[in-house]
Amino acid sequence: MSSHADELVHRLIHRLAGAPTSDRNELIEWVRHDEPLLDGGSVAQSVDRALARANGYGAIAGLLERSDVTEVMINGPGPVWVDSVDGVCSTSTVVTSDDIWLLVERILDPLGLRVDRTSPMVDARLPDGSRVNVVVPPLAIDGPVITIRRFSAKPIALEAFGPEEVIQMLVELVSQRATILVVGGTGTGKTTLLNGLGGLINLDERIIVVEDTSELRFPGRHIIRLEARPPNSEGVGEVTLRQLVRNALRMRPDRLVVGEVRGGEALDLLLALNTGHDGSLTTCHANDPESGLRRLETLCLLGGVDLPMSAIRDQIGSAIDVIVHLVRGQDGVRQVSSVAAVQMGERPRAHTIWSSQ
Repeated sequence: MSSHADELVHRLIHRLAGAPTSDRNELIEWVRHDEPLLDGGSVAQSVDRALARANGYGAIAGLLERSDVTEVMINGPGPVWVDSVDGVCSTSTVVTSDDIWLLVERILDPLGLRVDRTSPMVDARLPDGSRVNVVVPPLAIDGPVITIRRFSAKPIALEAFGPEEVIQMLVELVSQRATILVVGGTGTGKTTLLNGLGGLINLDERIIVVEDTSELRFPGRHIIRLEARPPNSEGVGEVTLRQLVRNALRMRPDRLVVGEVRGGEALDLLLALNTGHDGSLTTCHANDPESGLRRLETLCLLGGVDLPMSAIRDQIGSAIDVIVHLVRGQDGVRQVSSVAAVQMGERPRAHTIWSSQ
């Protein structure tokens, strides 16, 4: 788009700011009066672009409406990237620095959050539950960076994660109240599988769900969802995942579900699982079941409690029954790669009981 057209879009946006009740037809008439030499197509294009930037998510609105897109990545001015069933790829959607800053304002302002040079990183959530991370200069050298992890309104069926034999195994494990840890890399579908497993729990069980950003949707009748809260623009008011895990234990859960453990809350969760909350579910980043056990050891050390490693390993071995490992194939399909039972010992080990290999 030419610089003249860009300038016209900016004028339209300022007009919308001063007269938010202006509709599309009014804006078209205003442009025709102000720019009589513009053809009808250019007028409509400028008006639509201004409305999108002023009232929605601008140039990326179309990408956010695509059901196959799981992640939208803005890497500064230039083409927008997405993660979809075709993998990570660049799109024909191009954004300017102004577009990005306007999008940041659209996302953060309703939440009372801010991002600037003194506070250049922030996490937020869109109304549909999608997670947003924003990093701006001076940390982001090439311009503001926005990463949006989509929240899928359509849950993926449990059967999509593997053959019937492994799905039946997972159904039985949930029914038997096994405590399950789901592991995998970024984008392998850990939260999606957790959603499916939660759907197998008896509808009348009291489930406390604790997440950094609320994504899980269980069909039960006795579900309590807790969401961590970042500090506000003044740096106060933060409620951490660890605080929520501790509080959840006072709420008489039949099962405790933690969306993802990534810090000291791992130790609190293990202590809870060893005091009667069997059948609980959680996830963490790891490349295989054995790495999942080692990852839990590391996260427990972040809890700041002076426990010997032998005691931490005892807690892990007695708390976790089964580890489910997810992978994402080259075709973009997320699937169960293996299921391992945790064996007690001087150091807990993951014994494979099912593998896709």
